[in-house]
Amino acid sequence: MAQAPSAATRPARPTPPTRDPNTPGYVMAKELPDGSNAPVDVDGNFIIGPTHNRAAEMSVRDGVSQGTVLNFTMKSVDSKIYPGIAREANTFGTADPTDPAKMVVLTSHPAPYTRRVAVYVPKQYVPGTAAPFIVGADGPDRGLFTALDNLIAEHRVPVIIAISIGNGGGDAQGSERGLEYDTMSGRYAEFVENEVLPLVETKCNVKLTRDADGRATVGGSSGGSCALIMAWYHPELYHRVLTYSGTYVNQQWPYNAQTPHGAWEFHEHLILDSPAKPLRIWMEVGDRDNFNPNAMRDNMHDWVVANENMAKVLAGNGYHYQFVFARNAGHTDRNVKQQTLPEALEYLWLGYSVDAAKN
Repeated sequence: MAQAPSAATRPARPTPPTRDPNTPGYVMAKELPDGSNAPVDVDGNFIIGPTHNRAAEMSVRDGVSQGTVLNFTMKSVDSKIYPGIAREANTFGTADPTDPAKMVVLTSHPAPYTRRVAVYVPKQYVPGTAAPFIVGADGPDRGLFTALDNLIAEHRVPVIIAISIGNGGGDAQGSERGLEYDTMSGRYAEFVENEVLPLVETKCNVKLTRDADGRATVGGSSGGSCALIMAWYHPELYHRVLTYSGTYVNQQWPYNAQTPHGAWEFHEHLILDSPAKPLRIWMEVGDRDNFNPNAMRDNMHDWVVANENMAKVLAGNGYHYQFVFARNAGHTDRNVKQQTLPEALEYLWLGYSVDAAKN
């Protein structure tokens, strides 16, 4: 029987080309002075870089109260929604010979997992009040917690609880992480709502708002597309979305005839064909972001094109959004995040009362 190539023999992934933000077909964007960020109160498209300096808010500051970070774990055996899968080590999917948009994975099987959940509770949180919160993928995200310490202290964002959830393991098609993050449905949001948030409230002695306007999602790569998927399929739960290098490409598995092109469907059909939802979105892509990093040659695996297309359809359908194209930046680029996260969070929470708690 033919074997899938091992990690040692699989061809090296080519270095993504550097894309020009002024390429024909890309959105019109405002080029900002090097080292600066987009204004926090303006929608639209912006170009930053090539220099990316760490924002002061990303460092612990003397005299600024630090929130408490509480950790707990969740096991697959306790989940009714995600009992666990894994793809065998050093195996990969192959493109369906009859349809390059389909990925065939024959080595995925049930498997247990343990995930870590880190919950940031700001010093200013008043026990018993219903707090706004942000749910993050691929946790824990210590940088997010530090940024919130500083932004909350400066009254630039509300007193936000951050819930940083680890994934169930692996990556892409056939993996638990891929199943959780790339599936075009409300399933992951329902997992968070029904299995994660009740544990957060019990274990961390907090109360989380039920108001969708006080709920946000954040993630990078597939975690970014997951952040939008959560809010898209459950806008009654989430209104605010923040993504770095969002995987708005064709990476869903198993195949679903209702959304045959996975998250590429967002800008191909879903946003165009649906009434505008009450979402506020901040998103970023790098000029050297991912480009066709797998066996599929379906023209739906260019992260830059996908995010550019997202900006087009969001603008065309009247969404409040901000799109940042970062020069001198790769996929989920750490330096870009260190530069932009504080202003991104401030943009994300614009219009929500900094002081008032909501039920």
